[in-house]
Amino acid sequence: MTTPDQIAWDDFRLVKTIAEARGLTGAAEILGVNHSTVFRRLGQLEESLGVTLFERHRTGYALTTAGEEMAALAGRMDEDVAAFTRRLAGKAITPAGELRVTTNDSLLAHLLTPIFADFCASCPDIRLDVVLANQALNLSKRDADVAIRATDDPPETLVGRRVATIGWAIYARREDIGDPASVDLLELFSRRWVSLGDNLSGLKVTRFVAEHVPPERIVYRVNTVLGLAEAVSAGAGVGALPCFIAEKNPDLVRIGEPREDFSAGLWLLTHPDLRHSARVRAFLDFITAAILPKRAMIEGRDGIDETIRAPVSG
Repeated sequence: MTTPDQIAWDDFRLVKTIAEARGLTGAAEILGVNHSTVFRRLGQLEESLGVTLFERHRTGYALTTAGEEMAALAGRMDEDVAAFTRRLAGKAITPAGELRVTTNDSLLAHLLTPIFADFCASCPDIRLDVVLANQALNLSKRDADVAIRATDDPPETLVGRRVATIGWAIYARREDIGDPASVDLLELFSRRWVSLGDNLSGLKVTRFVAEHVPPERIVYRVNTVLGLAEAVSAGAGVGALPCFIAEKNPDLVRIGEPREDFSAGLWLLTHPDLRHSARVRAFLDFITAAILPKRAMIEGRDGIDETIRAPVSG
């Protein structure tokens, strides 16, 4: 029989998983076992410790005081293991192994995929695992090794490089705008607009539309930048778009120059424990070198003589 000084690490994980899943069924799915196995293991653990770790309710399993202490300790153990794994990864001496990279869909589709493909060809011993997510993943817990993000406020817990500024401008479908040189900002505000959804309300462009365009003129919202570009291209309305996406679309016309009050930095970020990892260094150096020649395109300065511009201000 297990005694308190003989508790296995898997027992701590079991309690933490049940707590997070709020029940046995969810915990069983996470642990990859069946419901009866989780039920039996929890019963044996509580019996051996002589304490109840969970209160059973209709809404799920709730930790008792003893269970809370055990789950908290399990969380600290997870963090310690993650830190140890990071330190090991940081001491890798050759660029090999798996590298998990997180970015968003618009950067991947319109900028990064060819660069990633070239990197895989250049460093065949590194295997890329790309995770699409607009929210910030927890690099401290190794949800990802590198994050490529559009932001002006990277987390203080990470280190990295700002490799470019992402230029944004106002765009419309070319056939709907007539002579873009004759359009001023006030006239634009009376048109139909497309905007990003509440999940991206923190972006400067989303705040600009909310503050300047009458609510009844915002006829279409979408929760991804890719969807926003498609909506403007389809004629749903005027919208602010990243130049590196919109300039590739012949159906769109830019109204005015890229606006500094819309721009965001393009950052390559990693955890401090990983910055000396051979594969992380190799990846960051490669991506930086590949992006630098594309900065004019990313910032909206590429092909300036070929695109119709209108003097929008405000």
